[in-house]
Amino acid sequence: MSDFNVLKAQLSDSRYALQARLGERQPKIGIILGSGLGVLAEDIENAVSVHFGDIPHMKRSTAMTHVGQFVCGNLGGKCVIAMQGRLHGYEGNTPREIAYPVWLMHELGVEVLITTNAAGAINPAFEVGDFCIMTDHINFTGGNPIVGTEPNELAMRFFSMYEAYDPALRALVKEVAREAEIPVREGVYLGLLGPSFETPAEIRAFRAWGADTVAMSVIHEVIAARHVGMRVLGISLVSNMACGVQASNPSDFEVFQVALERSDDFCHLVTETVERLAL
Repeated sequence: MSDFNVLKAQLSDSRYALQARLGERQPKIGIILGSGLGVLAEDIENAVSVHFGDIPHMKRSTAMTHVGQFVCGNLGGKCVIAMQGRLHGYEGNTPREIAYPVWLMHELGVEVLITTNAAGAINPAFEVGDFCIMTDHINFTGGNPIVGTEPNELAMRFFSMYEAYDPALRALVKEVAREAEIPVREGVYLGLLGPSFETPAEIRAFRAWGADTVAMSVIHEVIAARHVGMRVLGISLVSNMACGVQASNPSDFEVFQVALERSDDFCHLVTETVERLAL
């Protein structure tokens, strides 16, 4: 049996177990809440929570502030399923293990993925506390979740990453931000393995490549989502200037403090965008 045939069987087990906990809830929107951004899950109404470790074949989250659970219920008048925390490569997870919950949400019927994270700003015009809508990405993690034998058992092996970040969804969140007078940026996101922060020399190289922000997540999730045809919206909170930019030397404390300060605007952006989504 090919590795992707095994994956399909595992996803079937996971979907059965998770759907049993969700009852009649049928989410069409999935939300991944990054570092310091899990507070949005508290706004989900009529919610049921399921820890990653209670789902067959799912890995547990070990990152700080990542609760590591699915929260499913109503947000902005729609049924959503949120990951309150995510899986990272620096925790020892493979690209496929990181992608697994995205494929699982797709098995549940999710059509739109909103992935969020805290990121460092490479672009010196950005400021700490800005929100940046991802327009594209650079995969510098060294991996890809579709690598393996017979991936077309799940979806076609070769697929386009052109406009991987859906233009209509980007326009929608910009409209929400404009009406709420929340400044937003747009830019190219670069994903790394971590867990070490980048060196100043690396940041200079990434800027030359055209990257505006950098962090240690998102990439494998988006590849997995596009592999199975999900529409994707990516939003970063600029939690720090990248290493060496304006003499910055990033730390975990800085990341979480900025997320706390910007939580109200973040929750408004995502909730209002969900409410206006036409599905």
